[in-house]
Amino acid sequence: MIFCDVLVDCLFYSAQADYAPYFYDNGPYSHNGNLALFSLSEDTAIGTQIYSLNGTDPEGQEVRYGLSFDPGSKEYFRVDPKSGNITLIEKLDRETDEARYLTDGVMETTVSGSSIYKADAVDRDTGSGGSVTFYLQNQQFSLFTIDRHSGVLRIKSGKMLDYEKTKTHFVTVIAKDGGGNFHGKEQFLSSSATLTVNVMDAQDTPPSFIGTPYFGYVYEISVPGSEIFTVSAEDGDVGNPNPIRYSFDEGDDGVFGINKTSGCITLLTHPVYLKREIFNIKVKASEVSPIGRLMDYEVTTVVIRVLDLNNNPPTFYGINGPQNMFELTLYEHPPEGEILRGLQITVNDSDQGANAKFNLKLIGPGRMLRVVPQTVLNEAQVTILVEDSAAMDYEKHHFLTYKLLAVEIDTPERFSATADIVIHLLDTNDNAPKFSSDYYIARIPENSPGGSNVVSVTATDPDSGPWGEVKFSIYGSGADMFLIQPESGIIYTQPWASLDAEVRAKYNFYVKAEDTEGKYSLAEVFVTVLDLNDHPPAFNDNFLETTMVIGAPVKIEAVDDDAEVPNNVIEYAIMKADPDNNIFDINADTGEIMLKSYIKSMAIIQNITKHRDCTWSLVVQARDRGQPSFSTTAVIKIDITETGGPLGSFLMQNRNKPLQIIGMLAGIISLMVFVTIIISTATFVRNKKSNRILPNRRVRRRPKNQNMWNFKNPFQKPETSGDKFKEEEEEREPQVVVENVNHNNNVTNVRRPWPPTPPPCAPSLPPPPPLYAPSERHWNVPTVSATVAPKPRKKPVMTRQDTVNKALVSELKMRLEQKRMLSH
Repeated sequence: MIFCDVLVDCLFYSAQADYAPYFYDNGPYSHNGNLALFSLSEDTAIGTQIYSLNGTDPEGQEVRYGLSFDPGSKEYFRVDPKSGNITLIEKLDRETDEARYLTDGVMETTVSGSSIYKADAVDRDTGSGGSVTFYLQNQQFSLFTIDRHSGVLRIKSGKMLDYEKTKTHFVTVIAKDGGGNFHGKEQFLSSSATLTVNVMDAQDTPPSFIGTPYFGYVYEISVPGSEIFTVSAEDGDVGNPNPIRYSFDEGDDGVFGINKTSGCITLLTHPVYLKREIFNIKVKASEVSPIGRLMDYEVTTVVIRVLDLNNNPPTFYGINGPQNMFELTLYEHPPEGEILRGLQITVNDSDQGANAKFNLKLIGPGRMLRVVPQTVLNEAQVTILVEDSAAMDYEKHHFLTYKLLAVEIDTPERFSATADIVIHLLDTNDNAPKFSSDYYIARIPENSPGGSNVVSVTATDPDSGPWGEVKFSIYGSGADMFLIQPESGIIYTQPWASLDAEVRAKYNFYVKAEDTEGKYSLAEVFVTVLDLNDHPPAFNDNFLETTMVIGAPVKIEAVDDDAEVPNNVIEYAIMKADPDNNIFDINADTGEIMLKSYIKSMAIIQNITKHRDCTWSLVVQARDRGQPSFSTTAVIKIDITETGGPLGSFLMQNRNKPLQIIGMLAGIISLMVFVTIIISTATFVRNKKSNRILPNRRVRRRPKNQNMWNFKNPFQKPETSGDKFKEEEEEREPQVVVENVNHNNNVTNVRRPWPPTPPPCAPSLPPPPPLYAPSERHWNVPTVSATVAPKPRKKPVMTRQDTVNKALVSELKMRLEQKRMLSH
């Protein structure tokens, strides 16, 4: 027999794979399983596949296989680590193999020291070589011991057989003789035999679960009776196993059931009624004795997780259940940030976890509305907020249509749902009427009859109903001549109005468009009265007789009362001249009549015509340029005379215009007065700049008891001839006393009873004061005979130094007079 250990191992791909793999036990002499007992013919060819190992891992990971042999033994087989196929690699020879012995089954409950087998060996030699002793190979590692003389195999003391650990034990017994001489040499001969000890199982081991740990799953689509998981347990005493009965120990919450014999766990209710996401159920596996009594048992945990399938898209709900259309009516321009409370929308996803997470989006015109929240887990109340109030205008949109979109985020299916939101806007009076133009320009011919249409203005109000009705009115300083139809906006003239471009050619006023609530706008109207050629030119009668000086033109003028060109543009022409038509020319634009250029004197005129009084009569025509054209004529009498200088020529030309002559004379006089004032002002300024520096003087009032110088009115006729030269005292007035303050001495108050001295340039000093008190004196002017005064000499030119010297002399004389007055 050939012995080898079969190994199975797994590759750990996950940190949770912490349970050992195991072989499937398909029974003895099977060609697929755990290679527990297997027979092979010795003539099997090398390279033949003789067996297939079959194992598994509870976590479902990939397993690897291997073989191990006793040290020093020959390796006859090789196994493929992935497939488990065993191949023969060495030739077999049954005769060369050691002897094999099989004992009867030994109960695992056999006590230690008990004899289980007796080995027997025969030595054909005689003498000492015929004595046989027994011992075991690798006895120190074996559970058995052998009596060296009797060959009785026993279980070692303190050791026990365990069927669950090792079902078969292979014991190598060596029989050795006592030795002897062979070919002159001493030698010992031995022989070995392998003893197979089969351990018989006893009912001493509880059941064990296979393939733990256990995990089961309940899906939301599962129905009552669905199989969740099947547990499997076997009696630990596999040699003589008892049947197993399964039951729940705890944790099932009454929503799961288990088959007592098969271990199949089933769902008893709908998943929606499961109150937990994870169930930890304790499952008990009990041995059943032949008489039906429950014996040893084992408990394991089955973890059942309730899994959500992403089979529910988001759904929108209204008040009455699922709904995909929501409508609301509100007034235009609601406040920004306002919640549209009329929309009662709820969104829900019946899935769980990541399957129930989705985003909300609002798709529609512009950015008028915003949805809150934007991310939802399972369920939320949908809120719509106003974001752009100005854009929610009834005049632009009578209703708004939006799509409310819910899209899952983290699922492969990306389920979604949509709902339509329709918002009906109600109009408000938020617009004032608006004119089609900011101003209107109209033209109307003068003399148009009253009630004539001038212009039509238009204004629109986009509001609906009465708010959109517009009434027109006009006002302003120029609106008196016009009326407007309130509904149509047609502006026409007053029935009594007569427009005359010569009186007023321009009108402007305001037109007002107003709705029923008083909102209005203004536009300006400009009306131009078109001039018609309805006035002929007319001459001024003052220009019909005039005098012409040779070399100077005579101008006539006609006036056309029309307001605009060319109706008021006049052209002049000489239609007839008497007595001669050849000596005058006329400027067609200005109306200036002049002699022909070759007439320089009266002699030339007299040579041309025999008419001696030099008076001509001209028929002059004035014609306007309007359509149709009007004209008028006048007879101009012209007296021709020689030139008398510029002044004479002017007077002759304007002898019939006294106002012009008076104006010219007044202008000449005004010019002379102006020149005189300029000269006088320049002289005064020059004299002021040449004034001398005089002593500082202070003005004081003369005392009331001081006598004044009084003179009789020179224009009054005297009573006698002697009274002509007698001075009479006039009414007293306050006199002015000039006090000369000298800052170089201590005299501060000096009074002079006489009048102040004249400026230094005076030719003589004032008369000396009288010796009596000033209040008692009377002055008499002595009589002077008629004497012709000599011709005054020319005043010498005085320099600045002379003026200063004279001032010092006057000051000195004044001080002497003061001292004399103090001495008296």
